[in-house]
Amino acid sequence: MPIHLKHSPGDLRRAFRRRIGEGVLLRAPGVFDPMSAKLVESAGFEVLYVSGGGISRSMGFPDVGLVTMTEVIERVRLITGGVSIPSIVDVDTGYGNAINLIRTVQCFEDAGASAIHIEDQVTPKKCGHYTGKSLISTEEMVLKIKAALNARRDPNLIVIARTDARAVEGLDAAIERAHAYIDVGADMLFFEAPESIEEMRAVSAAIDAPLLINMFGGGKTPSVPLNDLESIGFRIVIFPSHLQRASIKAMQGALEILKRDDLADGEDTQLMVTFNERDAIVNLDGMKDLEKRYLHVPQAEEEA
Repeated sequence: MPIHLKHSPGDLRRAFRRRIGEGVLLRAPGVFDPMSAKLVESAGFEVLYVSGGGISRSMGFPDVGLVTMTEVIERVRLITGGVSIPSIVDVDTGYGNAINLIRTVQCFEDAGASAIHIEDQVTPKKCGHYTGKSLISTEEMVLKIKAALNARRDPNLIVIARTDARAVEGLDAAIERAHAYIDVGADMLFFEAPESIEEMRAVSAAIDAPLLINMFGGGKTPSVPLNDLESIGFRIVIFPSHLQRASIKAMQGALEILKRDDLADGEDTQLMVTFNERDAIVNLDGMKDLEKRYLHVPQAEEEA
């Protein structure tokens, strides 16, 4: 059954783990702030993806490992505190070696993540669809996965191992790495940037574990219908950049209108939500109810 719980992070993690085991393909749109997360939940999605690249670009940086763990943690706390669906969180390389990763896992668990994914790039990392990536050894990544698994205090926190080896070492070597990561106990595999549907099928046939796939236009991976992804064997598909790229386009359009037209406020209901619709997304009415229950409002102000 779909996950829509107003419960603790532990409840969400247990429900999410069960849902993955049901064998359906879950869609996880990428978010980068609490507003985008609320939109994903209100649209009816069961899970969201906190994109490290999305957060980095929202801060004005490319996705090349410039954002710190502290900066990402603050976003994650705000996101998980504002929604009631599970969050898959991109923690890059764990922000350092295996010892750094121990603290990373515990901090993101405390911040409310339902799942985290850790990749086998060197630190600092790059976007999985950029060129010029470098990898740590399989042996080092295996130790990092062991450290992550032992560091979690909630056994239902899902640890996803991501490999970027396809672009660096080739398909066969990447599958070998994937086997090593699953054998050591990773809960799920994120095979980044397969270059054809045939490669996707090869990964699914070779790996006996739940699989996550990354889908977005303009990357190295071709777009594949969701029914095909499910039949191939993927259990989660993330769309890390859709919302951010759409919002950029909308803001560019709004700015062009402000420059071009002789308008008092520049409001265009075909282009943007209304003032009241925006407040509805952040539950202004709920906040007003709390004010009535707990705040003393002067009589004159109440009457006004």
